[in-house]
Amino acid sequence: MAITATISVPITSPTRRTLSSVNFFLSSSSSSRSISATPQRSFKYPNSRLVASSMKTETPVKSTTSTSFLHQKETGFLHFAKYHGLGNDFVLIDNRDSSEPKISSEKAVQICDRNFGVGADGVIFVLPGINGTDYTMRIFNSDGSEPEMCGNGVRCFAKFVSQLESLHGRHSFTIHTGAGLIVPEVLEGGNVRVDMGEPILKASDVPTKLSPNKDQAVVKAEIDVDGIIWNVTCVSMGNPHCLTFSNKETQNLVVDELKLAEIGPKFEHHEMFPARTNTEFVQVLSNSHLKMRVWERGAGATLACGTGACATVVAAVLEGRAGRNCTVDLPGGPLQIEWKDEDNHVYMTGSADLVYYGSLPL
Repeated sequence: MAITATISVPITSPTRRTLSSVNFFLSSSSSSRSISATPQRSFKYPNSRLVASSMKTETPVKSTTSTSFLHQKETGFLHFAKYHGLGNDFVLIDNRDSSEPKISSEKAVQICDRNFGVGADGVIFVLPGINGTDYTMRIFNSDGSEPEMCGNGVRCFAKFVSQLESLHGRHSFTIHTGAGLIVPEVLEGGNVRVDMGEPILKASDVPTKLSPNKDQAVVKAEIDVDGIIWNVTCVSMGNPHCLTFSNKETQNLVVDELKLAEIGPKFEHHEMFPARTNTEFVQVLSNSHLKMRVWERGAGATLACGTGACATVVAAVLEGRAGRNCTVDLPGGPLQIEWKDEDNHVYMTGSADLVYYGSLPL
C-alpha cells in the first residue's frame, strides 16, 4: 500500500535551521544515496521513499509557513502540527469548523503508533467553544481512550491556538474540557501558565474505592499491589491520580530505581480504581523540589504529565512532605506548580514546543 505524507519543519529556537544538501532514497530495491545542492523546506514520503536533509543555522527571520500550511484545505488530507510538552508529545488538529473530531479514535491509534504512524502520546482537537468558552479541547490517547483533560496537552493546545489565530505577546483564553473550565495564559517568554482549577479530594469523586481516612479524602492510605503494600494519596485534577511516596519496603522512593513498566499497569487496572488511574511515583528532594515518574492511564510511561505534576504537589502538601510552590522534575524536564491557599486553585507553568507540521491522507 502506498503511503504519502508531508512534513514541514519550522524552527522556533533562537537560531533557525534551514534544510540543505543531502537526500536519502530508501526502497527495497535500492540503497543508493544522491546529493543535491538545492535547499529544501519539506520532507516527502511517497511509496516508502524518504527524503531527508542536513541542517545549518542562520539569523532568525519571520516566517508565515505555519499560517499558510495549517490553513490548507486539500480534500482527503489531514493537516496537523506535532507539539510536545517536556517530551509528552501530541498531534494537534484544527477542528474549529466542526463540533465533532475529524478522525475516529481508531484512526488516532494508528496516528499515534511510533513505528507505523506519526508517533504521539495522543491526538488533540481544537473544537469550537461551548457554554461561553473560546474553544473546546478533546483528546484521544494512544490506546484510543478519551481522557477528561491533559495538563501538558493543554499547554500545547494553547500554543497551537496562538499560531492558528496569529496571537502575539501575553494572552489568555478559556477552554471547555471534560474536566471543566481551563484557562491557559501564554507568557511573553513562550511558556504557558495554566489555571488548573481546584483539586478534587473526595474519594468517591476521584474516583477510588479506597476508604477515606482524612475527612472525605484518601491520604497516605495502604493499598496492596501485587503483594507489596504501598502508601497512596488519591487526587483528581479532573482526571484520577494515585500518588505514592513510599511503600512498606522503602519509606522514601528513589524513582529512578523503579521498574515502571512492571508496576505501572498493576496500579492503573487495580480494582480500587473503577475508572482506572494515572499513577505518580514521587521522590522528595527538598521542601520545594520533587522528582516524579508517571504511568499514565491509556498511554503508559510518558516523559511528563501536567495534571500528574499538579496532583503531586497537592499530595505532597496533604502528606506534609513539601510546601505549596514546588519545582517538579519529570523525565522530560521541570514544571513549576503552585497550589494557592487563597483560591485553592493549582497553577502550572511550563514549556510547549512545536516539532513540525505534517499532512496525512485520510
